[in-house]
Amino acid sequence: MSYLDINFYTLYKSLFLSKFIEMTIKSKKIFLGLCIIVPFLMYCVYYYSNMIKNAPFRYADFESIEFKYGEPNHMVNEYNSKTRIYKYLDKKDSLITDTVKLTKNDLLYLHRKAMELGFWNLDTDMTGPEWQTDSTNSKVPRFYLEYNYKDKSKHVILDADFAGNPRMHDAAKSMIDEVNRMLATAQAR
Repeated sequence: MSYLDINFYTLYKSLFLSKFIEMTIKSKKIFLGLCIIVPFLMYCVYYYSNMIKNAPFRYADFESIEFKYGEPNHMVNEYNSKTRIYKYLDKKDSLITDTVKLTKNDLLYLHRKAMELGFWNLDTDMTGPEWQTDSTNSKVPRFYLEYNYKDKSKHVILDADFAGNPRMHDAAKSMIDEVNRMLATAQAR
């Protein structure tokens, strides 16, 4: 160490460390808060506000949900939240048309459930092996779910015999079950 280094160290030690040691516990906490915690909180607010603002699927842009199910070549059971028309086959194989209104709370719940289950990350085509080998005679139940937003839409086609990633199958099936349950609840009102 040179003489100049020793002088800077001595100066630093005498000015800063002596003042820091003389600080009370309360002033040390304030100093720590100002130097570390406040910049961290400011960064978190900046980072997450941009993340939320640029979210790909926001509820503010939400328009409608389309849900269809049945045999792949003729899915007669369908619901569209924009038109509020729900068509389904009853136990006697009669096509029944009903008007079912999902409330804003129902749609918000379904939107949040889609975020929770990772609906946006699911594959679009989750068809099973029977459909891929013989698409004209397939009798395996198929589900089609689509979320429509102002600029984008996301749809998933799921066959009951999908043999791909089980996590993706479970997430898609859970999402379809939630929509079906919400429709049944809204229809009972």
